[in-house]
Amino acid sequence: MSSADPVIINETAYEAAARAQLEDWRRSLLTAPSWFDRTARGVQVRINRAIPEKVHAVVTATIEGMTRAIVTGADLTTDRRLIGAPLSTREAEVRRQIGAYRAAAAAEGGVAGAGGFGLALAEFPTLFATKIKLLFEIAALYGHDTGELPERLYILSIFQLAFSGADHRRDVMAGLADWDARADAHPLSLDDVDWRRFQQEYRDYIDLAKLAQMIPVIGAPVGAVVNYRLLDRLGETAINAYRMRWFAGADARG
Repeated sequence: MSSADPVIINETAYEAAARAQLEDWRRSLLTAPSWFDRTARGVQVRINRAIPEKVHAVVTATIEGMTRAIVTGADLTTDRRLIGAPLSTREAEVRRQIGAYRAAAAAEGGVAGAGGFGLALAEFPTLFATKIKLLFEIAALYGHDTGELPERLYILSIFQLAFSGADHRRDVMAGLADWDARADAHPLSLDDVDWRRFQQEYRDYIDLAKLAQMIPVIGAPVGAVVNYRLLDRLGETAINAYRMRWFAGADARG
């Protein structure tokens, strides 16, 4: 992770540093998009308008089906749930997991990039599943029960927070605020997820980067770097999303 990660001196100092990092991350996440971001977003919007509605419907159904299968799968429920550990211990293990998943994804991206268009396209569901599995690991290490539907919906929200445009990120962040204190406001099922928005935001975020992976010669190194950065971003987002809940709980307890 970042060189700014807090150095463990004692738990009080660690948590103070983590709180400061959380506020910096929150501000940066909600910062207005840059000119480049707005331009890239405009290009994606025009591309999406040019794509026939039938194609959008098929892609939405495919991603919804894939996500439902992954998120509702019993095999994702992990026995790694960490109970009673301090934040520093949890996050040391979280960073170790992120590093392992990041390295695996980079290797997969390099192989897929070297294999050309067909292999790069086939890698899409594998990378998607890798990201979701990492989030399940992280949730358990922060002590949350990944067998519960609200926790799985929180995981999907983290995914959207990491891979969405600036406007949608604000909406997702608002939904995550005081998550544990607003249990009655949570969606009741996966049917309440806006799947069209989910898939379109995700595609818009990664399309331009992943397209370069399909270019001959440079595809392999590009694929490795892109996957590394995508997993790194997801890990940073997950850490801060679970820090929000950790500190909200601590503040509520006084």
